[in-house]
Amino acid sequence: MRVRVNAASPFARKVRIVARETGLAERIEEIETTVSPIAPNKELAGANPLVKIPALLLDDGTTLYDSRVICEYLDAAAGGRLFSQGEARWPALRLQALCDGILDAAVLTRYEVAVRPEASRWNEWIAGQRLKIDGGLSALDEAQPGFGASFGIGQIGAACVLGYLDFRFPEIDWRARHPRLKDWFAQVLARPSVRDTTPRA
Repeated sequence: MRVRVNAASPFARKVRIVARETGLAERIEEIETTVSPIAPNKELAGANPLVKIPALLLDDGTTLYDSRVICEYLDAAAGGRLFSQGEARWPALRLQALCDGILDAAVLTRYEVAVRPEASRWNEWIAGQRLKIDGGLSALDEAQPGFGASFGIGQIGAACVLGYLDFRFPEIDWRARHPRLKDWFAQVLARPSVRDTTPRA
């Protein structure tokens, strides 16, 4: 299998962490892929019509895209342990959705600041995305006591959220406002799957 990723992408990082947690990383070739909202990658477009990463290229030529689909596929291929079953599945998927929503807002904010010309930036729109980030972090902090010792798909998403904020938004002092997340993340950073996928400036 091959997966198109970018080291800076928090959604690609989710897949990279899952690959390591499931023991499949050695069977997957990671292809570093440049993406931009204003300069579509034509090679990537051939694998994913949405021209987004991550995109998992299976051995039979099929491509899977969207980090949620890829993560669940890899977990199932490894026997399934990162996605809860039964009634526990819905809180886990809700936690994943919460984390994906925070990341959506953060990535859109990043594009607005880093890609759009300064004279064209919509500051009120940026502020609206920041409200989503702040509200999402508060909900994530409320959920944290329920994490326990688990490191399933929801916790993987949480690690990607906090790591991306550290990477792209150091001015958001989430640790001061959410000490439970601070303590949890400090422990999670020691996991090899998290440590080895940390984006570098």
